[in-house]
Amino acid sequence: MRWMVLVLLMCVVGSVRSVVGDERDTVLLESPGNPLVSFRFVFHVGSSDDPDGKQGLAALTALMLTQGGTEELSLQEAMEVLYPLAANVSSQPDKEVTTFIGRAHRDHLEEFFSIFRERLEKPRFAEDDFARNKDQLLNFVSKSLRSQDDEELGKHAFEWQLFQGHPYQHPVEGTVQGIAAITLDDVKKFYREHYTFANLQIGLAGDFPTGFAERVREDFRKALPAGSDEKESLPELTKGKGLDVMIVDRAAADSTAVSLGFPLSITRADEDFYPLLVANIYLGDHRSFNGVLMNELRAKRGLNYGDYSYIEAFIQEGGSTFPVPNISRRQQYFSIWIRPVAHDNAHFALRGAIHFLRRLVDEGMSEEEFSAMRDYVRSYSKLWVQNLDRRLGYQMDSSFYQTDFYIDAIEKKLESMTVDDVNRAVKRHLDRWDFRVAVVSGEAAKLKQAIETNQKSPMTYQAEGTADDVLAEDKRIEVFELPIEGVRIVPASEMFEK
Repeated sequence: MRWMVLVLLMCVVGSVRSVVGDERDTVLLESPGNPLVSFRFVFHVGSSDDPDGKQGLAALTALMLTQGGTEELSLQEAMEVLYPLAANVSSQPDKEVTTFIGRAHRDHLEEFFSIFRERLEKPRFAEDDFARNKDQLLNFVSKSLRSQDDEELGKHAFEWQLFQGHPYQHPVEGTVQGIAAITLDDVKKFYREHYTFANLQIGLAGDFPTGFAERVREDFRKALPAGSDEKESLPELTKGKGLDVMIVDRAAADSTAVSLGFPLSITRADEDFYPLLVANIYLGDHRSFNGVLMNELRAKRGLNYGDYSYIEAFIQEGGSTFPVPNISRRQQYFSIWIRPVAHDNAHFALRGAIHFLRRLVDEGMSEEEFSAMRDYVRSYSKLWVQNLDRRLGYQMDSSFYQTDFYIDAIEKKLESMTVDDVNRAVKRHLDRWDFRVAVVSGEAAKLKQAIETNQKSPMTYQAEGTADDVLAEDKRIEVFELPIEGVRIVPASEMFEK
């Protein structure tokens, strides 16, 4: 199993010791005295495995395992058992992996594991559970995603635009027609074929008893089909000639949200990823004023709430600034997320984001900027694993990419990294013009004409007092010529249909 690595990390009084074992399907973080035990079971199956015409099958199968009954217990009965334990089981499906997450106090470990095991090994697949979960997915895609959150609609539309004809294209939750076509027999078949021991990586963290992990592993080895971990190769994405823009027309939208980017040929497994990580945090650190985009577009111009960039798929964990672990993918992308702006400033915002990216590409980071950012990344990255559950998730991601523990790898790479390494990586991977752009707007026709013809797009300020140097730069941005490959309008009601 090429992407499964066993790492036994012993966490004692804050220290971590790594031991390589013989097995290749388990990740353990032992923390003596920690009263909570975390479970992360990662199955290497996701929405990229959805059959054509059944988009959403992987997500619906995952829901059936966590929002359905077991052979022994109905959903209601399972919830009644978990409630006094203050524990629950949730699923996190993505493009290539589906993670089942649970946590329980060590005093209730056996009771919790009994339910956790039954959910994954012996699902009930009841008709009423199926109908309810199917309706939940269908309502999300057809109603919530299309009409309630322009930012989420824009981010999903961006992946739809970026991955045209690719297994990553459709939302993890599926498409309207795909979900509608799924039957309960489809779910049962998908479960039998993909929920195998070869596809499973077991993750445990906390103070669990001696022999518990071995028993868990043996239990699942016996209960699940052996299966195979072979995955089909993913198609390469072709390079475009310029900006390919899709404007999602949602008349009720009172502002415009923009997402743009292009595929990357690297992941955490590649050397260039780490200098590019430093450059990206400098350019667009998520929800932080460390980023150039945040400072230039929000702080100096008051354009919107925030502007960020990413070099891999990013899903925010709750209200934090941190990404959710276990969103591992074999193909990644660079993206810029422009949070909603006033309609009149949407064209300027698009130009501005590319303008500041081009400044980084053309001028690079200075030695002083690099030194400060290197120190920041060294400290900030450690916050990504501030608890055992997150550390467990990142360790399992490192197994996926076949790398050293991610945070340790960052620290090691930073020690020898130079500003020239960063600037070379930026030129090599971000010096591109073939952006795929997804826009959600209530003024689609007007924006389409402006982008197609590269109309002048002066920035509109609500108050006076903007610095003269900023206004001077605005004059350059408003006429910044963009190579437009195409612009089309898609009604929001037609998005993610099939």
